[in-house]
Order: sequence, then structure tokens, then C-alpha cells
Amino acid sequence: MHVRSNDQVVVITGKDKGAKGKIIAAFPKTGRVVVEGVNMVTKHQKPRNAMQPGGIIKKEGAIDASNVMLVCPKCGKATRVSHKVTTVTNDAGKAQRKMIRVCKKCAAEID
Repeated sequence: MHVRSNDQVVVITGKDKGAKGKIIAAFPKTGRVVVEGVNMVTKHQKPRNAMQPGGIIKKEGAIDASNVMLVCPKCGKATRVSHKVTTVTNDAGKAQRKMIRVCKKCAAEID
């Protein structure tokens, strides 16, 4: 998936098109993400005990990851993401390969 938790994204299609927000949760198996302030749904909740009140609660619903586009932290534009393989040495001195996300507009490393 091209986005992760705590990424800044912009919604590119749907009823909340153009909205910007931070990803609260990402579900790679289903390909869905939860973005703060986007796709607000109402949930009717019963009180479970005397301290917890019942009522109608508004919360964010999940949307498909293909409906959001990552905002580059360097250039501030919505961009597609490419991947670059780099080698990093760990504490034991052994070389490991690591996948890094790269902005397609300004070529800045995102991770």
C-alpha cells in the first residue's frame, strides 16, 4: 500500500473530495484507510454502564486507499509514490536492503 499511518493525505474522489487529513489507521489486507475528519458516519450506541452514556456518536469511517493521495512533506503537493531500494548497515555491520518511498514530483525521500 502506498500510504501508512500518520501520513498526510488528500482525498481525490468521493463525497469528501479535496479534504486533507492525517491517516489514523491503515488496513493493508483490505486496502482501506481511516482519515481524520473524512467519511463521518453516525453510530447509535447503547449505554454499557452507569458511567458511559448512550446516544448518537459521529466517527470516521474507512475509505479505500486508492481514493487518497499522499502529500509530500517537502514540496507540499499531492503526489504519486515510487519506491527505491537502498542498503543500510545494521548494528552488527551486516548490510540489509530497505524499501524507501520517494516523491515523484520533487524526488524527496519520504521515509
